[in-house]
Amino acid sequence: MVALLSFIVLLLPVFLARSSPIVADLAARSPVYNHDQRAHCGFSVREDVTRFVVKYANAQRWKPSTPVSISQGASLLQQDLPPACPQSGSNSTSEDCLYMVVYVPNSIGAGINAPSLLWIHGGSFTSGSASDPAINGANLAAATQSIVAVVQYRLGGLGFMAPNGGTNLAVGDVINALKVLNAGIPMIGGSSSKITIAGQSSGATMVRALLATPSASSLFRSAIIQSDPMDYGFLSPGIQQTMQNFFNEQFSCNPSDDSCASSLSVSDILQASDTLYSQAMSLNPAAGQGEPIRPVHDGQLITNTLTTSSFPQTSKSILVSTVVDEAGSTIYTMFPSPVSEQVSVQVLEGLLGTSRADTVLGSERYVVQTSGGVEDARPSLENLGTDYLWKCSSWTFSRTWASSGGPTYVGMYIVGATYPANAGIPFCTSNGAVCHQDDIQIVFGTASNPNTQQTQLIQEMQARYKSFLNTGNPNVPGLAQWNTATSSSTNAILLGGSGPAPVDACTPNFWGGAVSYDYQVYGL
Repeated sequence: MVALLSFIVLLLPVFLARSSPIVADLAARSPVYNHDQRAHCGFSVREDVTRFVVKYANAQRWKPSTPVSISQGASLLQQDLPPACPQSGSNSTSEDCLYMVVYVPNSIGAGINAPSLLWIHGGSFTSGSASDPAINGANLAAATQSIVAVVQYRLGGLGFMAPNGGTNLAVGDVINALKVLNAGIPMIGGSSSKITIAGQSSGATMVRALLATPSASSLFRSAIIQSDPMDYGFLSPGIQQTMQNFFNEQFSCNPSDDSCASSLSVSDILQASDTLYSQAMSLNPAAGQGEPIRPVHDGQLITNTLTTSSFPQTSKSILVSTVVDEAGSTIYTMFPSPVSEQVSVQVLEGLLGTSRADTVLGSERYVVQTSGGVEDARPSLENLGTDYLWKCSSWTFSRTWASSGGPTYVGMYIVGATYPANAGIPFCTSNGAVCHQDDIQIVFGTASNPNTQQTQLIQEMQARYKSFLNTGNPNVPGLAQWNTATSSSTNAILLGGSGPAPVDACTPNFWGGAVSYDYQVYGL
């Protein structure tokens, strides 16, 4: 680890010359020493892993970010976790938020050429941060013997709605994080040729956006996509412009007036973002309800839609997973009590339109259940939401990626650890349900008091991720064989169980065939 020490000693004069409370606080602290007696700016989060906070880019409001180069002092700035990017409901935020939190096993040193994982947090592109305890990367780094970096990026209107029409600022942020990671990790024992990008929910959508960005392709080798609502697709430029116009109308500024834009308060911008989020589907149904603010297929940065009609040839290995009850938190929050089939029909018609709803209702794949004489459409709505937004659309993507040349591994979690946001939803905390986000603490090994099943799955997934990060293949001696998908079959496995995942409605001739995805209906 001499290289790491040299790297930090080189950078310290740059840090200490800066006038900021963070730097002043750092200068007043005693150095942290790990078992190698290496003085550094990190923080020992467990006896065998050190955490660093890296400022990877600078950005003016609504301008593309610029990476902080090594020569300029890509910053191992502080022991404290960084402020989150501005988002509603949080006061501990700052527009100066382009940081990575990097976890490095102490065993990794010069010449090791360890793999790295860049994790992109979820939160519908409007919330989340690298400081979430659930994505503390220390346990994952130790188990996989890899460098785990958790990245923050601009959110909501600040990340996707520049008044002058600039799009995909947040995508550019993550690309700059990858550039800094590529440049910096060889100095601390990592290999720039073994970088995997990964994310969950909107973080997984960001991963998919990077797969569709040729300028980012050389920055990572493989990708992990967890619970990506692929049904939505990327926004088209036309839909983005409609949303942009509505967003701009929330302010009195001329879109080209940078001075006026700079004078706007963060709270006003967040309010405009929230208003856009709530109104987006009425502006254009293609925006959808779950991620209306999201990456745009602009033809410049993101050059491919990655839908069934448009796929590049690829050699990148990907791992795609969903959870068995993806829509559980949404449906059972929306409907805390049983609902009738009549209500279900109204929901389906509102969600899918009459034609698609009629096909679904006539298929007998989502039959409304009756229990104790009480009709309850929630289980069928939950199954349909899971299939429509997550499982079947992910399986369609996986088959197409495989047919385009990329090794593809597909899985479905049937064991999870209840995510804090799901703790107040009875459905998600009972009867073995695994709701959206309940896979996160399994992967990161941050589940509180895991039971035997959870512990076994944590060990399995971390072993599989270790193999995938090193080789692009998640197969490990002693664990069940995980076969790659083909153009006709995902060969999906149960994660937390044994054998293949049930196909159910996720056949090529139903979802994406008889019943179109949103991206097909709206031509995205």
